[in-house]
Amino acid sequence: MTHTIRGLVPILATPFTSEGQLDIPSLRRLATFTVESGASGVAVSGMASEAFALTAGEREKVLRTVVEVVDGACPVVCGINATSTVTAIEQAQEAAEAGASCLMVLPPYMVKPTAAQILEFYADVAASTPAEIMIQDAPGPTGVQMSVQTITELSKIPGVTSVKVEAPPTAEKVTAVVQASASEEFAVLGGNNAQLCLEEYAGGAIGTMPACEFTDLLAPILESWHAGEERSARRDFAALMPLLLFGVQPGLAWAVHKEILVKRGIIATSTVRSPAGPLQATTRTALLSMIENLDCEMPAFRP
Repeated sequence: MTHTIRGLVPILATPFTSEGQLDIPSLRRLATFTVESGASGVAVSGMASEAFALTAGEREKVLRTVVEVVDGACPVVCGINATSTVTAIEQAQEAAEAGASCLMVLPPYMVKPTAAQILEFYADVAASTPAEIMIQDAPGPTGVQMSVQTITELSKIPGVTSVKVEAPPTAEKVTAVVQASASEEFAVLGGNNAQLCLEEYAGGAIGTMPACEFTDLLAPILESWHAGEERSARRDFAALMPLLLFGVQPGLAWAVHKEILVKRGIIATSTVRSPAGPLQATTRTALLSMIENLDCEMPAFRP
């Protein structure tokens, strides 16, 4: 199986009403905005999606809604965030049945697996579903370290087609994985809100998976980069960097993403679910001021 995931693949936020219920109209607008902004794919149930606060039924409803809105225009990735092999297989099969073409799978992390157990885990999950499997190498939130050698061994498993590297220094690890795997059938992408995406691309990455509120701003930057216009790409990327950094603050990221999406007219409220919390007034004021003073235009969305 060859990978189909590449380019700019934003992780969609999960909009809620002011009462804390799923806001499907806002989700549909968000998916539409993402596709129309030039995304190569969309992802749900990732870390930026508050997947930790969704029920199984809600995860399925979000995925099916996004699949319907996208309507084949680009691949749909679904995060698998389980704590054991059996629960990961359950989530993987349900996501594939609901229309996901690729599954972004975290390793089990409640009990830290050995390297051999990581290999067994991904082999078992890949064997359970026809969907592509993306390894999510995210030691920050999981505490699970995957060496370049382990990822290289994982790339040989049938059905495992890509890895999203979020282990700092990400650009160096991307380069090492690309050189070690040396297979065009295995894709390496970056994450961490695209903070180092240009360096990751320079190291051989073929995609990046950030949050979703600035897709229309990042897409043309990446187009410039791939067209060989490095100076222009770096200048425009530098203008966007304050927003990228503001959106990775521990505990605040989900509210930051949503405040910006509300500001842009894409979703209705910035409601988050516990244990995530809303921004304090001073932080929200600082965020809105920063948006107003960015060296790049952030227009409202007009669906």
